[in-house]
Amino acid sequence: MDPVEALRRIAYFKDRAREESRRVMAYRNAADIVERLDPAERERLGRSNGWQSLPGIGPKTAAVIAQAWAGREPDVLVELRSSAKDLGGGAVRAALRGDLHTHSNWSDGSAPIEEMMAAARALGHEYCALTDHSPRLTVANGLSPERLRHQLDVLDGLRERFAPMRILTGIEVDILDDGSLDQEPELLDRLDIVVASVHSKLKMDAAAMTRRMIHAVTNGRTNVLGHCTGRLVEGSRGLRPESAFDAEAVFTACRDHGTAVEINSRPERRDPPTRLLTLARDLGCEFAIDTDAHAPGQLDFLGYGAQRALDADIPVDRIVNTWPVDELLTWTKTVRG
Repeated sequence: MDPVEALRRIAYFKDRAREESRRVMAYRNAADIVERLDPAERERLGRSNGWQSLPGIGPKTAAVIAQAWAGREPDVLVELRSSAKDLGGGAVRAALRGDLHTHSNWSDGSAPIEEMMAAARALGHEYCALTDHSPRLTVANGLSPERLRHQLDVLDGLRERFAPMRILTGIEVDILDDGSLDQEPELLDRLDIVVASVHSKLKMDAAAMTRRMIHAVTNGRTNVLGHCTGRLVEGSRGLRPESAFDAEAVFTACRDHGTAVEINSRPERRDPPTRLLTLARDLGCEFAIDTDAHAPGQLDFLGYGAQRALDADIPVDRIVNTWPVDELLTWTKTVRG
């Protein structure tokens, strides 16, 4: 087994199992180190079992490399694969054709675009949107207009490599304090998918937050309202309460302006809460079940979101990423007029 592939698969399953990110990155970094070696250096280290002499390679990653070099599937990978659990979702998960909210190491993700798209293809996705952050979110290395233009060129160069899976261009754009979107309108018009999310001033008073969100979801360039309450219910980032807003007014605006409400699949978010998910269903909203993945293994979190949709009796035909790609893109462009 190729050591680089083995290390990346271990990182994938550890991400999927929600292991601590620092430990996961040790395997991804080791894969990068080995991948940079020329064949002669790999041969020398393989014959001498000298992998741990490389800076950044510790005893655990060295053992994985040695086992893969010897032609074995590493013990760690066998254990992780056998213990991987079904993440749920049943018929809804089976109906999902792709993911409309993912991140790469261009912003605050942990893996390159190529690795994210390879994982999406391996999961059987028909399409996957890359939606790195917008400029205002500096803590997440948000993309300036210049960097986003460069990313679009990079994605153009990757399309043939990942065909027939479609790489969709996108962004998770910040909803600014006044409800405007944090990116040049011309650039937003070029994208396939625009996910609009609140990341700042989450404790804004309810009336102001309602105005802010309605302004964003009625902007013709917005396709999906991301993690609407901003809450955190578990995990290393701590807990965070829901933002206060008039959910009925916001979801009605989403319904009337063709903006899907995101069912964010991240276990620490579970956003929207069940009562709001039910409200959006009863109001007639459309939905997008997204992973908000920041690592390849998290792309399989779709099962978590699909299970929430299943439990809430969300009609499958109102989940936009169950639609064929051409139907999906017709919808996104029609919304923008």
